Amino acid sequence: MSRQNYLFTSESVSEGHPDKVCDRISDEIVDLVYREAKKTGVDPWTVRVACETLATTNRVVIAGEVRIPESLFKTDKNGNKVINPSKFKSAARKAIRAIGYEQDGFHWKNAKIDVLLHPQSADIAQGVDNASDRQGEEGAGDQGIMFGYACNETPDLMPAPIYYSHKILELLSAARHKGEGDVGKLGPDAKSQVTVRYKDGKAAEVASIVLSTQHMDESWDSKKVRKVVEPYIREALGDLKIADDCNWYINPTGKFVIGGPDGDAGLTGRKIIVDTYGGAAPHGGGAFSGKDTTKVDRSAAYAARYLAKNVVAAKLADRCSIQLAYAIGVAQPLSVYVDLYGTGKGVTEEQVEDAVRKVMDLSPSGIRKHLDLNKPIYARTSAYGHFGRKPGRDGSFSWEKTDLVKALKEAIAA
Repeated sequence: MSRQNYLFTSESVSEGHPDKVCDRISDEIVDLVYREAKKTGVDPWTVRVACETLATTNRVVIAGEVRIPESLFKTDKNGNKVINPSKFKSAARKAIRAIGYEQDGFHWKNAKIDVLLHPQSADIAQGVDNASDRQGEEGAGDQGIMFGYACNETPDLMPAPIYYSHKILELLSAARHKGEGDVGKLGPDAKSQVTVRYKDGKAAEVASIVLSTQHMDESWDSKKVRKVVEPYIREALGDLKIADDCNWYINPTGKFVIGGPDGDAGLTGRKIIVDTYGGAAPHGGGAFSGKDTTKVDRSAAYAARYLAKNVVAAKLADRCSIQLAYAIGVAQPLSVYVDLYGTGKGVTEEQVEDAVRKVMDLSPSGIRKHLDLNKPIYARTSAYGHFGRKPGRDGSFSWEKTDLVKALKEAIAA
């Protein structure tokens, strides 16, 4: 039997954290390629992007492999066809500006941006393309294991510590962009951390709160920052009680003026626990941002979350973890593993494993089709988590829908 009384902590980071700046730029590149494909009549199923970004003091480097529309190429002085960097640079600058960086050490207008993208390796491409010719369906773009998780601790079926860590930063970010009072003087870079005390297996109260946020007024100290942010923290926590002995750590080191990539270099894919479940569930290790959805690191992780969320939404269990495993060039998963943590409601893990295979085609093409993933919907995923978000009218966060509840129940009953 699992522990019933314990403390658990998760962290989140804001859109202006150096690693998140890089995730945002990488996902803006994915969206750019999908938009350009649609605009020029290129089949979005043929898009391939594996884009990594590095950011440091007034410098951004974008590198990786792509298969992109002809409109994103140009001819060099020697008559060779090369990738045209202009639209990629523009996408990066717009992302940096949207986040809010106009500082001496990192400015959307002045940062030097290098675009080092090149065509996708033919050896990698054959894993997807040739597999389709051989077996009639698209093969996985790589090997790997992916996990999805859901629990009934919050309205969005996410673990409470990561849910509230995200919410604190989302509220502060929204207020900063609106320029609300002193919050408008905060900088883009911030980190939060929430420790939740569980009693009888339920999230009962907040035992500690950590927030470090950049501020542009050099005269501010920790007490001033707490006065500014505390109302937003309390609003974010909502009905979750703040313990009488809760420890508050607001800018515990004092001044935090130099931040973002000027304060610490950033890289795509370094915040994968923030992106998922805050450590409350297993993680396969693959990052999401900068990848098109032939990469099962991304698409299969979305599918696993989608299925786990529907299992919990169907009240088949209070908690559900699903592992999917793939081999490069092979379409269907090698294994599907379900763990209900002893919370199953009259169902076994084996029954759920059989049911999820019945209600969804778990090949990469099946996932992309079912969740309608071949579109520019990824920049919004780059901060505040890929899960526990509201599905958008543009098709974003389609993996957060709970439209498989009926089908799962019927598959279990069959």
